[in-house]
Amino acid sequence: MKIKVLGAGCANCQALEKRTSEAVTLLGLQAEIEKVTDYGDIASYGVMSTPALVVDEKVVVSGRVPKVAELQSLLRA
Repeated sequence: MKIKVLGAGCANCQALEKRTSEAVTLLGLQAEIEKVTDYGDIASYGVMSTPALVVDEKVVVSGRVPKVAELQSLLRA
């Protein structure tokens, strides 16, 4: 599984990265988590508000920081 956290590095972006990492660990998944901070790369996903979460090249969350439990549900799907 390849996960990307899209955002410039703000507090919400960092929180999303931390919660995503926690959800991956709790689920026991093997996943690569990558931070994407380049605005051109972020825009290429059609994301207009950050932070955003991309799982296997599909945007699953944009503009908010979900709780760990919600992230677990998204990653299971």
